Amino acid sequence: MSPRRNRPTKQAPAQEREPGLGGGRTEEWQGDEWVVRPIAGSASGKHYRCPGCDQEIPPGVGHVVAWREHGGVDDRRHWHRACWNARDRRTSRVQRSRNAPRY
Repeated sequence: MSPRRNRPTKQAPAQEREPGLGGGRTEEWQGDEWVVRPIAGSASGKHYRCPGCDQEIPPGVGHVVAWREHGGVDDRRHWHRACWNARDRRTSRVQRSRNAPRY
């Protein structure tokens, strides 16, 4: 008997998907629809700055990428999962210490 073969799954045609944006769930925040996509730690290879806490997200740490539904690639923001979940409880201005970097 020959080994069982895995059948490929059907995918949407390339022209229907936006390149580089992938799928994700949609959430409403600040009156806009946001696409939210979780990123596994093994899939992240760069440093990002979380807009919620203004701290770095190092490579290898799982996080969330969020962008407005009708926004483009430049509108994507990488958030810590906890910061994304607490985005309504955070202040609009981040308080830094005197010695904290501004970037």
